[in-house]
Amino acid sequence: MAVQERTRGKRLPPEIFDLPVERMAEGYYTDAYFNHTRATLLADGRHPRVVMQVFQRKPAMLGGIDEAIAILKLCSDDWDGLTVHALYDGDGLDPWETVMTIEGDYTLFAHLETLYLGVLARRTRITTNVSEVVAAANGKPIIFMPARHDHHRVQTGDGYAAYVAGAMMGVDIGVTSDAQASWWGGRGVGTVPHALIASYGGNTVLAATKFAEWASPEVNITVLVDFENDSVKTALDVARALGPRLWGVRLDTAGLLVDRSLWNEMGDFDPRGVNERLVLKVREALDRDGFERVRIVASGGFTAEKIHAFEEGNVPVDAYGVGSSLIRGSYDFTSDVVMTDGRPTAKVGRWFRPNPRLELVT
Repeated sequence: MAVQERTRGKRLPPEIFDLPVERMAEGYYTDAYFNHTRATLLADGRHPRVVMQVFQRKPAMLGGIDEAIAILKLCSDDWDGLTVHALYDGDGLDPWETVMTIEGDYTLFAHLETLYLGVLARRTRITTNVSEVVAAANGKPIIFMPARHDHHRVQTGDGYAAYVAGAMMGVDIGVTSDAQASWWGGRGVGTVPHALIASYGGNTVLAATKFAEWASPEVNITVLVDFENDSVKTALDVARALGPRLWGVRLDTAGLLVDRSLWNEMGDFDPRGVNERLVLKVREALDRDGFERVRIVASGGFTAEKIHAFEEGNVPVDAYGVGSSLIRGSYDFTSDVVMTDGRPTAKVGRWFRPNPRLELVT
């Protein structure tokens, strides 16, 4: 799905999430107190009609709402007995803003609260973090790279959450696994990695050449150039060897190392990792040898704050790879019963917050 095709008003079909419906419906993933609450009500023959309000407490970009709705549709006792209003994935949120209301017999969905809140918390964290990185990068491409930092089962939803953030801000987000791209029909992208270089005895040029021989012409070949900690020399060697087949070089110097090109310049800046001066040296060397079209991708410890600093300094980076920082932080959601059988019953300190932006879910 192209970015331009993403519009407010479209929701993903419930089937795409491949939910473990039977286990969810039986309360296997649910906090025990919700299962106990539901069992108590059923044993007493009590079926209170409630309005449940869902919210969180920070400025954010909403993620996971389609997945939360899918849980209600597929795992509640009677979806037709519920009336649900919700915002859309990618909507901006104010603190305490209601993102969804659920009205109906509480016993139909009491056992699902843990599940839909967890989905919203996880995906909103990703969507918000990615939106902050995209904003910092001033429209430059972002590669979403946290797959190796978390369990593989979160990849599909996290990749879609990243895609939503990019779509809402008009920027394509590259992801690194097919699982991350599966919900919108994309594919994972990647560079010539350190493992392939090591497999060719540490010879980056040889590894890149063999990769180019294998790869289809449509592949944008990007090569890591920090294997020997001499990024300027390696970037030039790779550019000369691959010629027009080379799309870009990726700088990924570890945060505890100083690239060889900076050894004689230390003293007035932090020379470790991928820093502004290293990027400038690689750019100047490529341009000097006629490789102006070769892009520079920067990765390794990048956050929204570091990207913002690079952009403020006009550092000539063409794309950023961002990993573990995109899965950090918390955007915790809460559900409150605010009406019971037509009467206000919100917990002290909480109140019903109608939201005119909510739309009926069919």
